[in-house]
Amino acid sequence: MKIWIASTALLLIAACSGEQPEPEAVIEAEVETPAPVIEADASALVTSTKSLDDILAGLPEADKARIQYRHPKETLAFFGVAPGMTIVDTSPGDIWYAGILAEYLGPEGKVIGADRPLAVWESFGPDYAPPEFLAERVNWPDTWPEKQAGAYGDQGAQFDAFAYTQAPSEMAQSVDIVLMIREMHNLISADESNALITKTLEEIHMMLKPDGVFGIVQHRAPEAASDAWANGSNGYLKQADIIALVEQAGFTLEAASEINANPKDQPTEADYVWRLAPSLSLPEGDAELRAAMLEIGESDRMTLKFRKAS
Repeated sequence: MKIWIASTALLLIAACSGEQPEPEAVIEAEVETPAPVIEADASALVTSTKSLDDILAGLPEADKARIQYRHPKETLAFFGVAPGMTIVDTSPGDIWYAGILAEYLGPEGKVIGADRPLAVWESFGPDYAPPEFLAERVNWPDTWPEKQAGAYGDQGAQFDAFAYTQAPSEMAQSVDIVLMIREMHNLISADESNALITKTLEEIHMMLKPDGVFGIVQHRAPEAASDAWANGSNGYLKQADIIALVEQAGFTLEAASEINANPKDQPTEADYVWRLAPSLSLPEGDAELRAAMLEIGESDRMTLKFRKAS
């Protein structure tokens, strides 16, 4: 399975960039002692220079087409994202979510890009991540903030960056929300010992403010699937496994939502998430299969809101 990942790593990244059912209501997670709702701090009261509706309306057409699958307005609201906050965006893209956050958080907010650990890039193999590319990733925490600041100017958020497993201690208790959207399977599948995800979760706990939020959106495997198939290498993970893993790291599950659910996506153990849009990694010339995948849309996804245990 590692060999397959190396040859299709580019597809993995694209996926973690049909008619969708209307989002269902938020379902409160069943926890014995739910964390109390806290008052928003002063940063959450800052007014954005742009409304989220206006930001989404101004996206490139290709990204607008993905709103029906990604529900950015509902997702950010569910996690409690507000102008003026400091947000970590894991494996940020130009639009999803760093570009949206740059305008929405405004100049008093901050977007911190969190790169994959270098070991994850190395796991993709030299065909996708040759030595010169890996050298560039080492410098990414320095180059990315400058690039983003140039793109958004004075009206955009402030920018910073780091790579997981190397988070600076100065970040301790400085972050309002950490977002990990369609990315956890990379951290888990790259290391069978779970050392990478364990260290990453430790760093996330360290950098969050007291009662800070850790928000996860992840391709969801059927709970009946085998552990061998639902280990992240096919893009899917079991919701129960993610909850157990994150709670073990010192977080409390506050709520789960079906905002990003897609019941049309019913993967079997012969499937992988990159068969779906936007990757559509399919045999060439099979128009019928392509049409079937387009009818499904993007993947079924869990949406989980964790709170840093005080």
